Amino acid sequence: MSLQAFRTGPGRRKALFLALGLVALALAGCRAEAPPAPVQSGAEVLAADDFASLSGQRVGLIANHTTRVDTSHLADRLAAAPSVELGAIFAPEHGFRGTAGAGEAVDDGRDPRTGAPVYSLYGDTRRPTPERLAGLDALVFDVQDVGARFYTYITTMGLSMQAAAAADLEFVVLDRPNPLGGGYTDGFVLEPDHASFVGRYPIPIAHGLTIGELARYIRAERLLPGVGRLDLSVVAMENWTRSLQWPDTGREWSPPSPNLPTWETALLYPGMCFFEGVRVSEGRGTERPFRQIGAPWSPEAAQQVVDTLRARDLPGVRVDTTAFTPRSMSGAPAPRFEGERVYGFEVQVTNRRVVEPVKVGIHALHAMYHRAQARGDTAFVSRPEHLARLAGTDRLHTQLRHGAPPEALIASWTDAVETFRNRRAAALLYDEEGAKR
Repeated sequence: MSLQAFRTGPGRRKALFLALGLVALALAGCRAEAPPAPVQSGAEVLAADDFASLSGQRVGLIANHTTRVDTSHLADRLAAAPSVELGAIFAPEHGFRGTAGAGEAVDDGRDPRTGAPVYSLYGDTRRPTPERLAGLDALVFDVQDVGARFYTYITTMGLSMQAAAAADLEFVVLDRPNPLGGGYTDGFVLEPDHASFVGRYPIPIAHGLTIGELARYIRAERLLPGVGRLDLSVVAMENWTRSLQWPDTGREWSPPSPNLPTWETALLYPGMCFFEGVRVSEGRGTERPFRQIGAPWSPEAAQQVVDTLRARDLPGVRVDTTAFTPRSMSGAPAPRFEGERVYGFEVQVTNRRVVEPVKVGIHALHAMYHRAQARGDTAFVSRPEHLARLAGTDRLHTQLRHGAPPEALIASWTDAVETFRNRRAAALLYDEEGAKR
């Protein structure tokens, strides 16, 4: 029918206008929304202000390979800044360049680019000593965290806060995103008897805080002796909101440690790290650490574990069988079951918005534990003390031994997590819409 025919009567004109309106709406719906502005880290905010808040100071920098401003290392930028003197660099686990394996001692040295001494915080001492702080005016902390309680960088931060307080130094945290977002909190809250370097604070496994907010919480709650008197400041991010997961930030993923090569690995890590405390391969020595779990079992036993997990219909993930052979590689020297074929399962993220990694880990550990019991593998929990350090409690192992279902394990931490969420409110720097407090 021609356009002229539509002009002959009001009914047809009305139909034409309706059709044109629907086309306009469809075209509007097809337009892509403008992407949000990329998140600026605290280091980038500080550098954009020419390090004004550090002017005239001699600073020590706690840093690793993630300590970057755009394409430059922050140490290089500080060393070149005319108003700031870089007096020392302090390196956490995995070293200043981030290449040392998990648990591997980090040595002292000297940075060839800046000439600054590099002092290890993961060797003979795990906190800055008074001798190495002598002559400094401030300690600056800028290391990318992953949002899990047992990631050692946050213990390093707390011990360094203690050292700064004792030495009457200002402690400056350059904030960075929590890769899991600022809303997800889950898992056992650490009990004081199980405090260690892989879990120092009474917080859930997934704490939902940025590194700057966690520093504020540590000081406000006086979680370590002496930190209540610390002169603490946080350089806040720009454009970060609590709902943002890492892919929403507009930032490239730089592995904060060798065995977290992708953001999806970091997302699963708070739950899959439980497997470090039992007799399996957690995927170290492969290209998919913490995403695949294997044991020297049969393919049939692995299929039974996968069938169990699939029947539980865990939100946001798909579980498949896998087989792999761990090999020594950079960042994973001498992995468990090196050179041995193991069978197990692989977890793939299908919907990052709904996955709850700690619960995934609990379900997976429960399924593996009961398959091991059925096989007569009484040594499956090979490191009960380490499992307790990771969980922050010995209740996990106890409840597994007593046959508790995953739902009971999960329910046992619900009240404590809610209490934590209420207590942390005063330490938050950003609200749900991202406005800074």
